[in-house]
Amino acid sequence: MDGFLDLLKPPGMSSHDAINIVRRILNRKRVGHAGTLDPAAAGVLPIAVGQAARLVEYLELADKSYRAEIRFGIATDSGDDTGEVMERMTDFVLPGETAIRAVLAQFTGQIEQAPPAHSAIKIRGKRACDLVRRGVAVEIPTRTVAIHRLALLARHEDRILIDVDCSKGTYIRSLCADIGKALGIPATMAFLVRTRVGDFSLEDAHTIEALRDLGEAAILAPENYLSHIERYDLAPHRSRAFQNGLATNERRNLPHGETLRVYSEGLFLGMGRYDREEKAIVPTKVFLWEAGR
Repeated sequence: MDGFLDLLKPPGMSSHDAINIVRRILNRKRVGHAGTLDPAAAGVLPIAVGQAARLVEYLELADKSYRAEIRFGIATDSGDDTGEVMERMTDFVLPGETAIRAVLAQFTGQIEQAPPAHSAIKIRGKRACDLVRRGVAVEIPTRTVAIHRLALLARHEDRILIDVDCSKGTYIRSLCADIGKALGIPATMAFLVRTRVGDFSLEDAHTIEALRDLGEAAILAPENYLSHIERYDLAPHRSRAFQNGLATNERRNLPHGETLRVYSEGLFLGMGRYDREEKAIVPTKVFLWEAGR
């Protein structure tokens, strides 16, 4: 059976290691994941099995949610507490909740963010983290990301706990460090759990132990986990052309976006692209699930 898995990745395991474990449990070679989680982080890791691996790039477009603990008083080269301490401050008083919430409000909406050097971002074809390990200085340009919600859950003497809803490409380690800078105190991420990726939630995620028991029964129908992408329903007489990889003109019920998940008579046909100039639905990835499941 092909489809998605909602996996609960434990801390201390890389996303790549998690994929290898899933391959062994399901005895499947074609397995991929969407949205790498750092080894120290835990939480939702969407897994794609079989034909569904062709949909990973669309899963990565989804918004994400995190719960993070920020530790104040130190800043590290990696942005989390696994890195080397680069700055330390011992004589500080963490502001009260009202002041902290005022600073958090500055980071909601569209913001510019510099990803950490210890990341998988490619620099001249090489991962930035690999270059750093080799002693190569890297400079990663800032990028625009969206923070939809940033909530303070708890404040302690030298730590705070926050919830974050954000767009793809957001680095929570960078966000934690930037919050510290705004408060005038060095800060690093002490703990991170990803609670949501699009339609995948922490509440529904399976541990590796549970996956061993469930096997392929844990695999989910992929079309139910792409709600962040606009749905488009083709007229029944146009479905065969789409399945054969042919563009089909569509001059009524025009889609709003460019990337589409395409259905006909309730059946998920695949992914398409709307060509506004030609007013046509162009197939990008066609699936024949009856044969693949």
